[in-house]
Parts: sequence; structure tokens; C-alpha cells
Amino acid sequence: MNRITATFATLKAQNRKALIPFVTAGFPYADVTPELMHAMVAGGADVIELGVPFSDPSADGPVIQKAGDKALSFGIGLVQILAMVREFRQTNTSTPIVLMGYANPVERYDQIHGSANTPGSAFVQDAAAAGVDGVLIVDYPPEECETFAAELRAHGMDLIFLLAPTSTSARMQQVARVASGYVYYVSLKGVTGSGALDTDAVEAMLPRIRQHIRVPVGVGFGIRDAATARTIARVADAVVIGSKIIQLIENQPRDQVAPTAQSFLQEVRTALDS
Repeated sequence: MNRITATFATLKAQNRKALIPFVTAGFPYADVTPELMHAMVAGGADVIELGVPFSDPSADGPVIQKAGDKALSFGIGLVQILAMVREFRQTNTSTPIVLMGYANPVERYDQIHGSANTPGSAFVQDAAAAGVDGVLIVDYPPEECETFAAELRAHGMDLIFLLAPTSTSARMQQVARVASGYVYYVSLKGVTGSGALDTDAVEAMLPRIRQHIRVPVGVGFGIRDAATARTIARVADAVVIGSKIIQLIENQPRDQVAPTAQSFLQEVRTALDS
């Protein structure tokens, strides 16, 4: 049982819901991420999603795009992010870490670091060695990455997929065949941080998803406060919060980045557990 499965099993036994914060790796300071990750765990995070910055993101709204651009300006890529994960793992061996991003950086990593003498994906091998537990590649459709999913599972990692309000039953069935760990339901039509969350629509969609999906279901895009998180947690297995955290830490002095994120997550955690 890997860390993601174990975490959700423990939470289910406790009748609690997972809190999954998202932050862009290397933002707002190149060296702050491992410290920020530890602070988020102290604030109540159960799983951490680390955004892999990419120059042409298709699903990210302006807040996360701006964070990615700043991280890229610091020279942050997968090599640096895997080093951040290794640093975090020196003192935390239990909290699952999911890398969220796009196909281009992963495939470029394999081009640079792969070897004809080493079969398989260099990214998968190096991510597993660093202590990564899951990968969410926004632009990998399920029907085209069964081999990638199998290689991840062979290295103890999960391939996590997005579902949307427009997802058909056929698409859910495709995702169900290859997804593991959890699935991430995008509660809004549009990019991250856009629009107002319709909690009634989310509540109506979750039973449809669970007709096909057997792994836990997390909900994100548009959750910006403790009250909304608590409402979503009534029907979801996890709540994912990203843009709000990015906004809160964006202009903080370096020594206040981690405390700011921790304080916000403590509010959300309290609401989820109440």
C-alpha cells in the first residue's frame, strides 16, 4: 500500500476528509518550497500537490500562471523539484506528494536524462527515488497513457486524472481503467481560480462519478475559504485548494510564507473536522 492509499484509508477509518493544498514549486522564492511543504503539513495537509511550472499551461488561471512564470524565472524545473522532494523526505516520510503539471516537462526530462541502457522512463525512476507518490499530467488523456500508468504503479506511484462537469460516462469509464490514488474533479468549467463554485452542482455530480470511479474523489478549482471547503467535504473525499494559497503567499516576505500558508490551512482543517 503506497502513501496515497494509506492516507485515504486512515482518513476513512477516522471519518475525516483529506485536505490537499497545491503550491507551485519554487514560488514565491526559489528555495522556500520544502519549508512551505512542512508548514502545510503542520497546518493539516494530508496530501501535497506540487505544481511543475511550464511556459504554456492550458488549465491554469492567471494566478497560477503568474506563479509558474516567476518560478521559471528562477530556473525551477523537474531537476530542482525532485531535489525539493528529496529534502522534504529527509524529515517527512509519510505525507504523500503529487506532482501536477504538463506532458512537455516530463517528456523533456526523459529526453535529457534517459539512457538507451536504462529501459523505461527516467522521470518515473527518478521521481520514485526522490519520494514522489503520484503524478497528475493535465494533458495526458487516459486512453493514451496506459503504459505510463503501469510503469508508475510498478514504482509505487499513482497516475491521477482530472474529471470535469462536461465529462461523459464513457470518459469516466476510461479514467477508471487507469487511474489510481484518487481522481480530481474540476468543479468549474474554465481554468483554475475562475468563477464561483456551484456547490449544488458538485453535490449532484459526485454520485455520477462514483458509479464508475472506485478510488477517492477530490474536488478543486474554486475552493477559496473554510466554509466552502466544509460544504464540499460533505460529498467529496478530499478538497483541493491552490489559487487562494498562491494569492496569500505571493507578496509575503520570505519568513512569512510558510506561517501564512500554515495559518490558512489550519482554518480549513478545523472546518473540515468540525
